[in-house]
Amino acid sequence: MSRSNQLIVPQANQALNQLKLEAAQELGVQIPADGYYGNVSTRDAGSLGGYITKKLVQIAEQQLSGGIR
Repeated sequence: MSRSNQLIVPQANQALNQLKLEAAQELGVQIPADGYYGNVSTRDAGSLGGYITKKLVQIAEQQLSGGIR
């Protein structure tokens, strides 16, 4: 199985970008204007990824329990 960054549901792209911006704002990380993350520290990138994963799990748990976000 090959790995890729293609979304299974392309319409989710806007929601994921919004989540990324909210995470960066919450954590005080600057999102590069050009979209290149090569200059973002490993610590900041890891913090963003962890925060986003945590929020996605919370959203999934709420949906599974019948709650609304």
